[in-house]
Amino acid sequence: MTTQTRDYDVARHLRNEEEMAAYLEACLAECEGDPSLVAKALGDIARARGMSDIARETGLGRESLYKALSIEGNPQLGTVLKVIQALGLKWSIRPSYANRLTTSGAESTSQQSDSSPVVNSTD
Repeated sequence: MTTQTRDYDVARHLRNEEEMAAYLEACLAECEGDPSLVAKALGDIARARGMSDIARETGLGRESLYKALSIEGNPQLGTVLKVIQALGLKWSIRPSYANRLTTSGAESTSQQSDSSPVVNSTD
């Protein structure tokens, strides 16, 4: 007996800005420095919102957005910022204390926080 499978499309399951922000935050936390995963996550979210709408709001071409926001894509920072804004999201950056050393050379434990990035939906 063979098992049938279907491709999973996360864009079908991103129903609101909070879910989109949580998905992007999880991808940023797990990307391990791989920008293609972040581009793909932005593409998934843009498809969930409607790529034509995002293209219109950013002033960028729909086909160029599909290409840039794919696993093979390498979008420019300006493109990423325009897409983030059009998606109704905003960046929130905080310091990472994971590798911070004190003046004595010992690792600081007084200001421990997780180093995961934070992406919030707009107010």
